Amino acid sequence: MIRNMIDKTINKKGWDTSAAREKLGIFSGIFGIFCNVILCGLKFFVGSLTGSVSITADAVNNLSDAGSSIVTIAGTKLAGKPVDEEHPFGHGRAEYISALAVAFLIFMMSIELAKGSVEKIINPQNIKFNIWYIAVLAFAIITKLFMAYFNHILYKKTDNLNLKAVMQDSLNDCIATAATIIALLISCFTPFKRADGIIGLIVAIVIFIAGINIVKDILGRLLGQPPSQELVKNIEEIMLSEEQITGIHDLIVHDYGPGRIIASVHAEVPANADIVEIHDIIDNVEKKISEELKIVICVHMDPIVMDDEEVDKYKNLTHKIIESLNSKYSFHDFKMVKGPTHTNLIFDLVVPYEKNKTSAQILAQLKNGFLQEDETINLVVTVEHSYV
Repeated sequence: MIRNMIDKTINKKGWDTSAAREKLGIFSGIFGIFCNVILCGLKFFVGSLTGSVSITADAVNNLSDAGSSIVTIAGTKLAGKPVDEEHPFGHGRAEYISALAVAFLIFMMSIELAKGSVEKIINPQNIKFNIWYIAVLAFAIITKLFMAYFNHILYKKTDNLNLKAVMQDSLNDCIATAATIIALLISCFTPFKRADGIIGLIVAIVIFIAGINIVKDILGRLLGQPPSQELVKNIEEIMLSEEQITGIHDLIVHDYGPGRIIASVHAEVPANADIVEIHDIIDNVEKKISEELKIVICVHMDPIVMDDEEVDKYKNLTHKIIESLNSKYSFHDFKMVKGPTHTNLIFDLVVPYEKNKTSAQILAQLKNGFLQEDETINLVVTVEHSYV
């Protein structure tokens, strides 16, 4: 059923096109507005009849969800705008900003629910009961579960953070409505009249925490979080499938929104290879990554001395010493310059983001390790962190 709805929306053009992403985002928003307006009316009606603050608050929550759907539509439309003079990388990050707006609506809803719940705890009131009230609330849970599943499918296929936020919000609603049913039953069939307010307050806290998790995810992308390991692996596999590329390093990925990823990377190639042939290989790799991963990538060539016994000897020694210090360390751009009194080993050392050691301390350990092996070695090392 869901698949048929989606196929009709995108006309079977495929999930990965920008036009399909935009259509699916708008469709999700329209579907969300329709469902939430109906649920808001039903819950407000039941809340008025029962006098339950948690049901009325739940109705207001659905109204805010309809507003979230409007934000989703606006964000999706804005993110789909083409590049222009002021935005050469497009408007893709508008999708993240609109998802942030949805998260703040979730915060507002949780705060309002908490306020109403506290008032209900201080001044508990009798709540009326009817089996049809439970039926309406059960219908709301089923509807929201369907919406959560629907948006989950769209999010997994499109990576649209707005849809993830809407999905989480739908799940929050299921929790809130289920808690409302429990509160209604306890308040009606036990002397404990404060159950409505207490459960409402617990739900408000759960929803607030869910909003924090959404914000963390969105801010990670806005502030520049590292790419996924799956993406890094895919880039590595494509590049290393070329025999002349012996290694890669300094991969940097800039995310300007879905379908607008720009990257750069260094490719290690034999120093004695034909430069025209290598350039052709690099061009082919860039084209393949662009076609398969939808990434604009710039590959820098790093010539590496190959099949030189003395260079290999010092390179193996370097690997041995670095491995003994920390298995998470790695190095690249290795060069050796032989002199009459000493040998310069030049390379970049990649270390994790450790808080207990400074670059100077790491270098001191490294130099001490080489000193024990060969006193004629002089290190020229740049300590850096990985971008992935």
